[in-house]
Amino acid sequence: MQQENKLGTNPFKFGMIGATDSHTGFAQVAEDNFLGKYGSASPNPGNKDRWKKQWPPVEGTVAKMYGWESQSAGLAAVWAKENTREALWDAMKRKEVYATTGPRMSVRLFGGFDFAKDDVYSHDFVNIGYRKGVPMGGDLNKAPMGKTPSFMVSAMKDPDGANLDRVQIVKGWLDAKGELHEKVYDVAASDNRTITEGAILENVGSTVDLKTATYKNTIGDAQLVTQWTDTDFDPAVKSFYYVRVIEIPTPRWTAFDEVRLGATMDKDVPRILQERAYSSPIWYTP
Repeated sequence: MQQENKLGTNPFKFGMIGATDSHTGFAQVAEDNFLGKYGSASPNPGNKDRWKKQWPPVEGTVAKMYGWESQSAGLAAVWAKENTREALWDAMKRKEVYATTGPRMSVRLFGGFDFAKDDVYSHDFVNIGYRKGVPMGGDLNKAPMGKTPSFMVSAMKDPDGANLDRVQIVKGWLDAKGELHEKVYDVAASDNRTITEGAILENVGSTVDLKTATYKNTIGDAQLVTQWTDTDFDPAVKSFYYVRVIEIPTPRWTAFDEVRLGATMDKDVPRILQERAYSSPIWYTP
């Protein structure tokens, strides 16, 4: 948005996707099947210390990271009308896409000025979203007099994965002085937790057993749905909104290495993570 003020256009107005970044030829998106970023980082009984090796394994390379700092991978999700090359291209062009850190969560986001209070709970909320507003990746322009944008969010867990902890909306805006701001709002929470405006919730809890590298879906919810209105909205200020969906804690690949390979890691190495999804933003321009 700062560049837009200088150039007249925003060169970073992209959609959000996830992807892999490895050099093994394998697409690896699951923590329980992490094959490493390089062939020499593959999991096997003779490579128990891959967690502490530095990568890339090339002499003279200045920028290196420890193995345990690597994450598995991500996925790109596309909301297309049909599974054809043309429909997929059109969806990506309009930025109706989102990213996950690996799980196959389902996330929808619509923003608009004319949603009824409970439209998101309608069986037809997707069509309502398109008819009355814009989906993720879309643009809202010049708020009608006296109106405030609201956002419909629906998130469902990966059918084979962990329950959901909570849903957040991240808002960014550019004030009259040209300074950038960002704020995170909890907008939906599992297990009937109460959301206090302006406060960020703690994690719903953890069921991870590090001795077996397992977890249980006895906490969290399979689906979270909400409709949120930006009570801090200023119609004269450029802003954006995107959704972040967070799972309950699950074992990281480092935990699986300790159980499967018998690796012994430093206590500071993370064994647990919370997978998540990020939607493309909806942009508001006065």
